[in-house]
Amino acid sequence: MASRASIYRHPIHPMLIVFPIGLWVFSFVCDLVALKRPENSVFWNDMAFYTMAAGVVGAIAAAIPGFIDYLGLHEPRVKRIATTHLVLNLVVVILYVFNLGFRLNQPVETKTSAVLISAIAIVLLAISGWLGGSMVYVHGVAVERGSTESDSRDQTGRRDRAA
Repeated sequence: MASRASIYRHPIHPMLIVFPIGLWVFSFVCDLVALKRPENSVFWNDMAFYTMAAGVVGAIAAAIPGFIDYLGLHEPRVKRIATTHLVLNLVVVILYVFNLGFRLNQPVETKTSAVLISAIAIVLLAISGWLGGSMVYVHGVAVERGSTESDSRDQTGRRDRAA
């Protein structure tokens, strides 16, 4: 089933998810560095805050084509997996928005509770990513079948000269 939100047959959602994932993981790393290096904690706390905020913006950007693709799903099993994926991602974004608010209202030092919220969000993000991978690699969501490239090759992988 091809993606409904795509550019030149390339689905947009997987192109965009790398940004919030990378930013949130880096934010968590910054938190850990701030905990280990209290003398530089202001810098690392600021870095964690801004990469976390950018991750929220990136997640919203990735959610739009993801939701468009979600609306095109019809198979009940895949729809159930996609719904769980969607709900987990919403929970992750809510956790990060809450974490940002928590950090705005607390002193500069990294609070272990803020780091714990990030750790929980990363675990949920990993579970959601597993489900997203399952939809693509197991159920073929957003995978276009029968491309001209694969059709023009024989079973050995060599190009069929007749095509």
